[in-house]
Amino acid sequence: MGRRRGIMSESFKYELAKDLGFYDTVKEEGWGAIRSRDAGNMVKRAVELAQSQLAKQNSRNK
Repeated sequence: MGRRRGIMSESFKYELAKDLGFYDTVKEEGWGAIRSRDAGNMVKRAVELAQSQLAKQNSRNK
């Protein structure tokens, strides 16, 4: 089984890491060095942003 391709772009992941305060860890040690909590918070924030974007699109289409 091959590796799955990520849904989030690298630049988006780095932007989220900056916003959530663990960019320095990623930059110095890589993604494997972040805490599980940080990874969860990153996914949670990405979902919140996606939901917000969808709500904006839906309100424009009405």
